[in-house]
Amino acid sequence: MLVAVDGGEPAGLLTYILGEDGCEVLTLHTAIQWQGAGSALLHAVANLARDAGCARLWLVTTNDNVDALRFYQRRGFRLRALRAGAVDEARRGVKPEIPWIGDHGIPLRDELELELDLTDTDAG
Repeated sequence: MLVAVDGGEPAGLLTYILGEDGCEVLTLHTAIQWQGAGSALLHAVANLARDAGCARLWLVTTNDNVDALRFYQRRGFRLRALRAGAVDEARRGVKPEIPWIGDHGIPLRDELELELDLTDTDAG
């Protein structure tokens, strides 16, 4: 877990899992958007993963999370996979409490995997 602090107060939190070839970002939360805490945490975890020998930094989000899609793509992440219907399947199987409608009134159906190539010297 990484924590960003601003003026002695928590500004953000990022959780991750280091794997053999990649590091998965599990969660990224900031106290206030547009203040740089999320970018700083992402940069820190990319450096940590690179130092651990990981070739990629990756995460999964849902099709309705357009704010996250914008955020990560602006920081060099690329779309790696679309798992069409993955949320529908999870809702039918293990998590019936998943809502049908997500952010911005978008039907919540799919998972998207995004990836940052840590071997690219311009990444992160």
